[in-house]
Amino acid sequence: MASVSALLAKHTAFRLSCVDRIFAQGYVPGLQTEGMVVRFLLHRGYPIPSPAGLGVIHERLIADIHDYAAAHDIAMEHFPRRACKEDIVAPYLRAAAETGRDSVVYIGIAQERVSGWRGFRRGGSDRHPHFCYRRQALWVNHYYFYVWDRRFGPGFFKLCPYAPYPVWAWCNGHEWLKQQLIAAGVAFRALDNGIRDCAEPRAAQHLADTLDAGHVRGFLNRWLSRLPSPLTGADQAAGFGYDWSIRQIEFSDTAVFDQPANGRAWFDAAIKEHLDLGRPEKVTLVVDRRIMPNTPGRFATQVITRDIDPTIQIHYKSSKVKAYLKDGRALRVETTINNPRDFGVRKPLTVENWTALRQAGTAVNTRFLDAVGRGAPPPPDVTTLQQVVLPSTHEGLRAPGLRFGDPRVMALLATLATFGHLIGGLTNATLVAAMQPQLDHPYTRQQATYDLRRLRRKGLIERLPGHNRYRITPYGRQIACFFTKLSARVVVPTLTDLDQLSAPDRPAGRPLSRAWRYYERTLTELLTTAGLTT
Repeated sequence: MASVSALLAKHTAFRLSCVDRIFAQGYVPGLQTEGMVVRFLLHRGYPIPSPAGLGVIHERLIADIHDYAAAHDIAMEHFPRRACKEDIVAPYLRAAAETGRDSVVYIGIAQERVSGWRGFRRGGSDRHPHFCYRRQALWVNHYYFYVWDRRFGPGFFKLCPYAPYPVWAWCNGHEWLKQQLIAAGVAFRALDNGIRDCAEPRAAQHLADTLDAGHVRGFLNRWLSRLPSPLTGADQAAGFGYDWSIRQIEFSDTAVFDQPANGRAWFDAAIKEHLDLGRPEKVTLVVDRRIMPNTPGRFATQVITRDIDPTIQIHYKSSKVKAYLKDGRALRVETTINNPRDFGVRKPLTVENWTALRQAGTAVNTRFLDAVGRGAPPPPDVTTLQQVVLPSTHEGLRAPGLRFGDPRVMALLATLATFGHLIGGLTNATLVAAMQPQLDHPYTRQQATYDLRRLRRKGLIERLPGHNRYRITPYGRQIACFFTKLSARVVVPTLTDLDQLSAPDRPAGRPLSRAWRYYERTLTELLTTAGLTT
C-alpha cells in the first residue's frame, strides 16, 4: 500500500484552498440592553416605552413580509417538520441560477428558539405605568429568505421579527469562486460544494485567496437593504442599525485525486497508520447504517467498501477539523471555527478578524495533513535512538532520557502521537488530562512540567512565543509515532504470544510463536545430543 504522503503528492490532479461555509449574525448594537430598548421606543415616538410598541413593530414587519412576497411573486410556505430545508429550496435556486439575476427565490417559515425581549409592568400608575424588559427564550416564527446572488450564488437570510431583531445569513466561498470563474471566462467542472478541476488552476487559487471580509459585508448589506426590515431609515440615522459578527466559518483544503481508488487508498492508509496511536478517540468512522452485534461482516478500516464513509475528526473547544472524501474522489480537509474566541480572535466581521481566522484555519489544515503524513516514519538511526532514550545535554541543559518501555514514557509518546493537540497546542493541563487515563496511578501537574521540559530539550516539542503552550515538532511526531507503533504493534503482541506458549491450552499462535517453539525444540535436541542436559 502506498504511503499517505505519496498518494497525496503523486496522485493529486487538482488542489484548491478556499473559504467554505460562512455563517454571519446580524445584530443591532443599540438594542442589546434594557435601557437601549427603552431609548428605542422613545425614539419611535412612544411617550411610554410599553411592550405594545414592540408589538406594533412586529405586526407591521409581518405584514411587510407578506406584501413583499406577493409583490415579487415569491413562494412562501411553512417548512414541514423535520424536513430538509435545502432539498425543498434546491429547485428554486437552480431555476434562479439559470436566469443569472439577483432574486429572492423562496421564503420559508420555521418556528425556532431565540433569546428575545419581553416587557413586564412594574409599578407606576395607570396613567403612567412603568415597564421593565428581560431577555427570555422564545419559540417564534423565523423567516428564511433564500436568495440567488450573481456574485455569491446561493445564500439565505433568516430574520426574527421579535426584538432585538437578530438576522442570520449564510453564503459559501466555493459558490462565490464559481461565480468569479464564470465572470472571468475560466472553464471549470464543479464538485459538490467545490471545484473538481479548472482550466487555469493558478487563477482559481488566486481568486479564492482574494475573498475577504469586504466582499462578505457587501453581500450582507446589499441584501439586508432589499429585504423587509423592522428598522427604518430614521432608526438607522439615530444609531439603530445592523452590524455583523462571524458566527461560523470554514476553511477547506481540497485535493482531487486522479482516480477515485486513490482517494479510498489514502483513507485506508491514513486510518491504518493512526487508528491505534495513543488511544485515538479523535479518529471516528461515520457509518450510514446501524451496526448490530449480529450484523454480518468485519467492520475494520482495511475492509471499508460501501455503506461506510470514513472521516477523521479532531475537536477543539467548540471548533473542529475533519478530513473526508467528497464525491468519492476528493480529499476535503476542513477546519470549522464555531467560535472565533477559540483562536483568540474577536467576533466582529472585520478585515483584521477575517485575516486572523483565515491564517488560523489554513495553519490547522496544514498541520493536520502534515501530522497524518508523518504517521509512518522510518526507523531512527543509532545516534538518534541514543539521544532519545539516554540522558543527554542540549544547549548546556540536561535532558533526562525517554526510556522505551517505561509506562509513563510510552503514555507520553502516545499522547504526542494523537491529533488532539494539533489545533490548540499542548499545555500542562491538557497533558495531565491526556496522561491520566493511560496510567494506573495519579499523574500530577509537577510531573507534567517535568515531562514538558524534557520533551522540549529533546527537541520533540517547541514552545510557542509568548505562551505557556507547546507544539509538537515534525521530528517529535516521527519519534512519537515510531515508538508508539513499535510498542503497540510489535513488542506487546509478540510478548503476549510468547507468554501464551507456557499455557496448558495454548493456541496455535502466529508464525512467530511457531518459529519460537521450533527454535526451542531444536535447541533442546542439540543440548541433549551434546550431553548437556540433566
